[in-house]
Amino acid sequence: MSEPQETVDTRGDERVDLLKMDTNKDGRTDLWAADTDGDGKTDLYQFDTDGDGKVNVTMTDLDEDGTPDQVVDGDGGVPPTA
Repeated sequence: MSEPQETVDTRGDERVDLLKMDTNKDGRTDLWAADTDGDGKTDLYQFDTDGDGKVNVTMTDLDEDGTPDQVVDGDGGVPPTA
């Protein structure tokens, strides 16, 4: 049985991916930067750190000051868009 996943708080309920990148050039996205409140600024960051195509680390920047307010393992309950 798997452990329950920790969830993150976001600024809003929508998700607009502002950036998707393949940083290690393996052909799959491993970095997502998303806006969740419609202001055009990134407040959700997600990383695939082991190349399996799944989010391993999620960070939120609720006050959008450039410093993470919350860091959790996994997708934080906010899976990336395809």
